[in-house]
Amino acid sequence: MPNQRIMAVTAALALAAATAGCAGPEAAERVGQGRTPPPIETSAPVAPSDTPSGTPVPGPRLSPGNPRVLVSDLEVPWAIAFLPDGDALVTERNSARIVRVNAEGRVSEVGAVEGVVPRGEGGLMGIAVSPDFERDHFVFVYFTAQDDNRIVRYRYQDGLSDPKVILSGIPSGGIHNGGRIAFGPDGYLYAGTGETGQSGLAQDRESLGGKILRMTMDGEAPPGNPFGDSLVWTYGHRNVQGLAWDESGTMYATEFGQNTYDEINRIEKGHNYGWPEVEGIGGDDRYTDPLLTWSTDEASPSGLAYAGGSLWVAALRGTRLWQVPVADGEVRGPRGLWQGEYGRLRSVTPTPDGRALWVGTSNRDGRGSPAESDDRILLVPLT
Repeated sequence: MPNQRIMAVTAALALAAATAGCAGPEAAERVGQGRTPPPIETSAPVAPSDTPSGTPVPGPRLSPGNPRVLVSDLEVPWAIAFLPDGDALVTERNSARIVRVNAEGRVSEVGAVEGVVPRGEGGLMGIAVSPDFERDHFVFVYFTAQDDNRIVRYRYQDGLSDPKVILSGIPSGGIHNGGRIAFGPDGYLYAGTGETGQSGLAQDRESLGGKILRMTMDGEAPPGNPFGDSLVWTYGHRNVQGLAWDESGTMYATEFGQNTYDEINRIEKGHNYGWPEVEGIGGDDRYTDPLLTWSTDEASPSGLAYAGGSLWVAALRGTRLWQVPVADGEVRGPRGLWQGEYGRLRSVTPTPDGRALWVGTSNRDGRGSPAESDDRILLVPLT
């Protein structure tokens, strides 16, 4: 990471003062609020539109249009994954259901995932579709079971069948369960986990908590993992709920901070991201600094997507969608969209053609203020 640190925006541009906010971000994740929030900051050169200094990067190629409600009356939609035909599979955290949604917003139930034990921030969370789905029909889910978090592979063809636990023993708790899974451009499955409030797990490479994991479809360590036959790809994370790659293959992740800084990290094989020794930019060569930070009341960043030259971040406590232009692994000044209009945002996924985003709200998760039609999936065109 470059050592130079430049403030990404002035106080006015950072939108640091106000958030619409629902009561608390992710219960017990924030302690000691009430001081003036810090401005957005990055560890890489940036060039906001009103600041001529820094090393410019190209602006976004696509801009968002006005959202429209595609689906209403869901129960805490946590993750969205598209099938090859353009329909999407959506998980509901508390009901343990997977539903299928088509481009017109028609919803049909796929089935309930057995063994899910919703509690606190846990339940049915991430979902990923095999990159070779048309041949193998594999779908993967990440969920909280009785004693752990785990990843289970299903065959999805006229319903769910042939469940196989490919990974168990991921620490679980009332908070910080991670939960996002996604296939990388290398064809391997990645998982973001949390340290369940036990911060020491993040630095313990023998633990699966507070990590980004990389595995085969059978849950084995693939060639190239940095620590031998371990699934650990990176460590020193607090709670990772967003994973994305740009067209060059650069990987990014969102991470919840504690009192001061939420983060976007550029993920590099084998790196230590510092938690609990560092929150935000630490300037310590032992740890990799984040690419960008927010104050905790601006974000609580969950889902992450890349499309049209930008990273897109679903903010829970921040109640907005963040657009973060990115090029060559560097960012420029982010902007918050539709603050407070749709409440807490949990998931964001680009459509297969990259010309729209599906964004899921999370207002029925016990910390929001649900509207009559919540929870919803919004369709955001990119033009």
